[in-house]
Amino acid sequence: MKNLIVLMFVTFVYMGCKQTTKEKDIVETNTEVVEEMEVTKNSEWIVLFDGTSFDKWRGYLTDEMYSEWTIEEGAMVYTPGEKGGKNIISKQKFTNFVLSLEWKISEGGNSGIFWSVHEDKKFPEAYQTGPEIQVLDNAKHPDAKVGDGTHKAGSLYDMIACPDEAINPAGEWNLCILEINHEINQGKVSMNGSEVMTFPIHGEAWDNMVSNSKFNGWEGFGKYQTGHIGLQDHGDKVWYRNIKIKEL
Repeated sequence: MKNLIVLMFVTFVYMGCKQTTKEKDIVETNTEVVEEMEVTKNSEWIVLFDGTSFDKWRGYLTDEMYSEWTIEEGAMVYTPGEKGGKNIISKQKFTNFVLSLEWKISEGGNSGIFWSVHEDKKFPEAYQTGPEIQVLDNAKHPDAKVGDGTHKAGSLYDMIACPDEAINPAGEWNLCILEINHEINQGKVSMNGSEVMTFPIHGEAWDNMVSNSKFNGWEGFGKYQTGHIGLQDHGDKVWYRNIKIKEL
């Protein structure tokens, strides 16, 4: 009888230990799943510029990064040199995406954000193929006074105007979020938390917009659904930071 009691006790202890080990494995497995889910969630965004490196950028029509672009206090900065045309592009190409970045323009300055840039020597400038979201000092740059407002900051350049109240002045940061989705044929722009426009990005409606703009008749403008993200050298100092993109 005593031996039977001892045997039952040992069996109970063994089963308890076995169950505890199993539960521990389940907890560890669940923890790994949660961690994997968090990584997947966080990795939806591709960081194009983290404030420390130009690894995901290069000059347009060159494998090198132009020296006029530098990094200062976590932002990429373009400082004009003797020669212009120092536009830069993302090394990776994108089709459907959400692009988020912050920009700050110098007093009287001008720059731009391109998408679907097609790189070809027959197109010396990125703007010859890539549509542009304007970056501008609305108060002091003459472009703000032409084009019925379609040359102002935040506008789809020369096609759709952005409201003045959505833009912070020169010297202050502006958050721009650009969504391009060819699956539903829609582009969308938000400035500083406010949606300022939606527009078609291919087909007859897009072609009509282009034909009523300065880009009418341009061989490659807006013709490529897949291309590089681009940032413009327009001869003025400009800052960009916190650049990330999420593919749709």
